[in-house]
Amino acid sequence: MKSSRLVSILLLLQTRGRLTAAQLAEELEVSVRTVYRDVEALSAAGVPLYGDAGHAGGYRLLDGYRTRLTGLTADEAEALFLPAAAGELGRGPAAAGAQLKLLAALPEQLRGRAERTASRFHLDAPAWYRAAEETPHLAAVAEGVWHQRPVRLRYLRWAEPREVVRTVRPYGLVLKAGRWYLVAGGEEGVPRTFRVSRILDAELGAEPFDRPAGFDLAGYWADHQRDFDRRRLRDRAVLRMGPDTFAELPVRLEPAAARRAAETVTGPDAEGRLRVEIPVEPADVAVPQLLALGPDVEVVGPPALRAAVAAAVAALAARYRRTSHDG
Repeated sequence: MKSSRLVSILLLLQTRGRLTAAQLAEELEVSVRTVYRDVEALSAAGVPLYGDAGHAGGYRLLDGYRTRLTGLTADEAEALFLPAAAGELGRGPAAAGAQLKLLAALPEQLRGRAERTASRFHLDAPAWYRAAEETPHLAAVAEGVWHQRPVRLRYLRWAEPREVVRTVRPYGLVLKAGRWYLVAGGEEGVPRTFRVSRILDAELGAEPFDRPAGFDLAGYWADHQRDFDRRRLRDRAVLRMGPDTFAELPVRLEPAAARRAAETVTGPDAEGRLRVEIPVEPADVAVPQLLALGPDVEVVGPPALRAAVAAAVAALAARYRRTSHDG
């Protein structure tokens, strides 16, 4: 909207000083011609705005002029409490507008400190060596969260039947290690968790629903994580390793496993090796994870897990022997 854009020009000039038409156009994502027309409209409305020609020129406000048009819209107020991924949720412009209005309302000294903070700290949530997940339906699901409208999902599950259709009531979205999760209630009202990247289609319903009174998204997620870890890490592995490898466990294991290793460590034994216990997933998942810890780690038990690791190592050794002979 033009009125919103005119306010943005005022606030940009108030917070940053002199800006060229090209710089304003880039900030507002409009053409330079549109900026020229907007500047003319502001001048006609009596705003003391001046243009300086030349290489170091640009538009600026008369010294001492400050607009008080810094009130936040509803969307901007909501965007202030979004994580860094406001753009993914379709609230990027609102978040940028809210930040600009807040900067304009701050005294000059505090404004400078706030801008320095923004320029020196950056949040990058995904882990290393992990490609970002495709979430084409995130914005649609977010609309359901914002406006409390049901969403009809076509969803790809891990279990059979793989593809299912569910109509859910979206309560909130969680960004965990670069992955988005939808927390939503079904027809029975019990909250469930859906991975947004596995949503094949999302269609918004028309009629809003009543969000459960007192629902705590952060509390639900904490409980969900604990329950997930209990179900996932239901087995145990006993390991032997050297002190150097043990010292590296906090960065080579997930936090729950590293804590358990620190709590259960014994030794060193006659060979100078330590013994620990860690929680693990079922053998088909645990075996490659344990092998990734390196050749210094020996699986002592339980017997079935040790046998599975030994079989994997034997198969790997046989493959390398064949490859060597073939070469």
